[in-house]
Amino acid sequence: MPDYNYETLLVEQDQSVLTITLNRPERLNAVDRTMHWELETVFGDVAIDPSVSAIIVTGSGRGFCSGGDVRAMDERSSTNVIQQRPMGAVSQSGRRILHNMLWVEQPIVCALNGVAAGLGATIALFCDIIYASDQARIGDTHVKAGLVAGDGGAVIWPLLVGVAKAKELLMTGDIIDATEAERIGLVNKVVPHDQLMTEVMGLARRLANGPALAIRGTKHAINKKILNDLNLALDVGLALEERSARHPDHTEAAKSFVEKRTPQYKGTI
Repeated sequence: MPDYNYETLLVEQDQSVLTITLNRPERLNAVDRTMHWELETVFGDVAIDPSVSAIIVTGSGRGFCSGGDVRAMDERSSTNVIQQRPMGAVSQSGRRILHNMLWVEQPIVCALNGVAAGLGATIALFCDIIYASDQARIGDTHVKAGLVAGDGGAVIWPLLVGVAKAKELLMTGDIIDATEAERIGLVNKVVPHDQLMTEVMGLARRLANGPALAIRGTKHAINKKILNDLNLALDVGLALEERSARHPDHTEAAKSFVEKRTPQYKGTI
């Protein structure tokens, strides 16, 4: 059995249901280097744990995950969260989270308890089923940080809401509320905030106690479609994101966020 001992993730097991909680509430669970590495690792760990039949992913505090840690981006002078370890032609770490999530056989239910932005939105949407609090909001805000939405957003959003709507939301970086997310098919269900974890746990237990081979096989068959699109688009997306991370617009976005002012983009490529 894996040792679920992490610095930025809280992992708790109740019978055969494992709950993974992103646990940096003071930063709206923003993904720093440590959390990125631990997210890469935890899904690989849980995939080989025979005691786990269903997984819940949620966030601590008032948010799910606000995406990459923009303050840390500013401190690193225009290097982003996936550029911290040696990598090949494209980021191995950026690829690993999503591949590991998709290869987990056990069903993954997202309890979207608050805002999910950027990479946080990607993590939520790569779960199998998403229940959202009526206080939740979601959006891929990469462009607002001067970055290409390359870490999976360009893969999963078109699959869920269609190409035209995905282009609108990814190119504007707009954040939408849970009701709108349910209307367009981005999340499965919206529930009152104080009932979210009860509803999600009920679904997780139902899946955990169901016919495992049938459920996992169905998930795997569907995920082959997502993996096909991931293999088509992710490497170029990560490469373009890495390029945009070196552009002055990203530096300006990070600095303006820290300085609490409107960014002044140059509009050049």
